[in-house]
Amino acid sequence: MNELDFNSENLERKLKDIRGKAVRLSSFRLAAFLAFGVLVILGIAEHPVWLIPALATIWLFISLIQKFNAAKDQEAIYLAVSLLEARKQSRQNRTLGGLDEGTEFAEKSHPFSGDLDLFGSHSLFQLLNHATSHGGRVKLANLLKSEFSVLQAQKRQAAVSELREKPTFLRAMEAVGLAFSKENPLQKPWSKWVAEPERVTFLHQILAGIGPVGGATLLVLAGLGVIPQALLGIWIIMGVLVLSLVFRTLKRAADHIPSSSEMKSMSIRSQKIEKETFHTEILGTLQSRFFRNGTPVSLQIQHLDRLGLWVQNRLNLLYLPINLLFWTDFLLVLQLAHWKKKSGDSLQHLSENLEEFEVWVSLGSFEVEVGYPGEVKWVEEKVVAGENVSHPLILPAASIPNSLVIGEHPQVILLTGANMSGKTTFMRTLGINAVLVNLGLRPFADQFKIGAVQLYTSMRNSDNLGESVSSFYAELNRIRTLITRLESGEAIFFLLDEILKGTNTQDRISGSRALIAQILQTKGFGIISTHDIELAELEQTVEKIHNFSFHSEIQDQTIRFDYKLKKGPCPSFNAHKLMELMGIKF
Repeated sequence: MNELDFNSENLERKLKDIRGKAVRLSSFRLAAFLAFGVLVILGIAEHPVWLIPALATIWLFISLIQKFNAAKDQEAIYLAVSLLEARKQSRQNRTLGGLDEGTEFAEKSHPFSGDLDLFGSHSLFQLLNHATSHGGRVKLANLLKSEFSVLQAQKRQAAVSELREKPTFLRAMEAVGLAFSKENPLQKPWSKWVAEPERVTFLHQILAGIGPVGGATLLVLAGLGVIPQALLGIWIIMGVLVLSLVFRTLKRAADHIPSSSEMKSMSIRSQKIEKETFHTEILGTLQSRFFRNGTPVSLQIQHLDRLGLWVQNRLNLLYLPINLLFWTDFLLVLQLAHWKKKSGDSLQHLSENLEEFEVWVSLGSFEVEVGYPGEVKWVEEKVVAGENVSHPLILPAASIPNSLVIGEHPQVILLTGANMSGKTTFMRTLGINAVLVNLGLRPFADQFKIGAVQLYTSMRNSDNLGESVSSFYAELNRIRTLITRLESGEAIFFLLDEILKGTNTQDRISGSRALIAQILQTKGFGIISTHDIELAELEQTVEKIHNFSFHSEIQDQTIRFDYKLKKGPCPSFNAHKLMELMGIKF
């Protein structure tokens, strides 16, 4: 297999050169084919000696086909690398509009994914996803939504750190997937078929030997006039009958064997994985799955590719007469049975293993393209602390970092502030950075400290007309789930935005006080944002409650925000001025 170039430098020039090379090879290939035809005619009409250069011309023709295919493969890689560079620029500029949103993975009932922009327009999935298959996207989405685990996060962190030093490998894996992986929704799953042993009888083996010997013998004898040509016709008719014994087997194989392009993708990516050196536990274990039965998976796939080409061309007009004469389908069935016996177990889970690598390519590529050199510190105590923490979806140049420590002291932070001052964004900043470190990625912070906790949010509670659920009832359901989990003894870091906003002020304040009192009796800790400044009085009587706020400054006809977190409750609010600016006259 020719070595492919994945370098992103001078892409336009290299694309132009490779396309010119493909055109030249196509012209030479046509010339070689025409020369072969002329030489064959001369060999038949003039002298057999002309058939010798005809054979050489056939070799040249096949060689040119291989070179042409290699040139087209390289062109496909260059186009894929060009697309990767464009996507990289989009991610770095945070212009994510053209990237996969992963909206099908969003879950309203999930503990945190619906509130932290993990999926949808301008989401973490868009910033993170480098998967090239549906299965890879699913696995990445599931990892984004996975429960927090200190041990697993630390293992993932080690693997991502190793991949961060392999940008060429990451680019090659994604480029090959983009260039050659063509998922066909009509293609039947091949993992089950490849693991099923092919039933080959003694009769199949006998016919595999009789077919070529009998066909060749009859062809020679008929050509010499020893036997009538009618016997050759009878032999071919017999071939139609006996070949029906394996027709269903080969039809099933044709339905399940992936396309040549897909197998090229699997083979090249497997080869890249096999040749790479990995030291971390996760990547080393995953790599070992590509060396089953003493043979690299990439070689086993290449063998299947050749058999697949044979299977797919069985009904070709050039192949059909040969098959009917020599009964070659039986040889093909024997080859498939032998391949399955040797390689079926190794390749049964190949697609899943490659999909897992797509997840790691996504995590490693995120670190290479847009990652922040932050430090994560896992601790035993129940705490979340961010030092100069910022939001990964905000352009770094425009992001304003803030710092906060929350755990047992304080256990609950009441966050007040003017409208649009940054309360919700800050809460999402803490939440999404917690997700990043759980994935094994570095936080967008100078340091992010976190203990063995789970994450729970309640921010975007909307009504559901189909289920006759109001936004207030939806929020109560979220809070009920939180209370149930807290009272079961879970250590949960929670983010509750504008608590109980769907009811009147008196009920909201009394309900908030009651909820906070319940939370203080559990292992839960977190942030509650509110516009009810009356709740700020709790800090004076409850040691584990602290006030923080975001402020705004009204200057003439504008409202200015500095988006900096400050200790203490918010001294003033801006709703009156905002309404006035929107045309409401008081």
